[in-house]
Amino acid sequence: MPAGWPVWAMRTCRARPRVVAISPDLTSGRWARLFAALYDPVLALGELTGLRRQRRALLAAAHGRVVELGAGTGLNLRHYPDGVDELLLVEPDPAMRRQLARRLRRMRRAAEIVDAPAERLPFSDHSVDTVVATLVLCTVDDPRLALREITRVLRPGGKLLFLEHVRAPTPRLARWQQRLHEPWRHFACGCRCDRATVELIRACGFEFDELAGAVWRAMPPIVRPLAIGHARPA
Repeated sequence: MPAGWPVWAMRTCRARPRVVAISPDLTSGRWARLFAALYDPVLALGELTGLRRQRRALLAAAHGRVVELGAGTGLNLRHYPDGVDELLLVEPDPAMRRQLARRLRRMRRAAEIVDAPAERLPFSDHSVDTVVATLVLCTVDDPRLALREITRVLRPGGKLLFLEHVRAPTPRLARWQQRLHEPWRHFACGCRCDRATVELIRACGFEFDELAGAVWRAMPPIVRPLAIGHARPA
């Protein structure tokens, strides 16, 4: 078993079993590299059963100067329309950036990789036409600050295109998300499975031009509820 992988070990004491959760160290470079290497294979079935199509439909609206937050391994790259003027791929994790750079070389796609967190974007005020966030607002440490940064960099009329897994609308699944929040966060390098992202976007002053729910098929139930939409600062 690779170093850093989460282990659920069964221990016995006087015939009474108890489960001990051992989480990977999020600061471990080895775990980050392993997580980045496994990211595409783990998501592959979910991509084939619908997420790829949802990415393509969402990104058809990207135009002008585009900033993608948390670009990861570059699963969105094939779906950007040809009319995009400039593509800036923001990714703070070194292991993910290496995977992203490899995919860019293979695709020969013109884009710039930017080492920065979503909470501190190195772009001028009102300089971006489209911000893209797919499966990233669940992971940023301070989503409110990230959303304020999105508001700052967007030009008048600019849009946030998002596809995020979110807190479940059904109480039963929402309770399971809360129970499994901490082990999932450790396993998935900071991802919060119970984050109410749509409510956060609205609370930060965005209005929705489009908003729909969907299901991330072939994935664990706690990350299946999706929200997909277009939003703009009010």
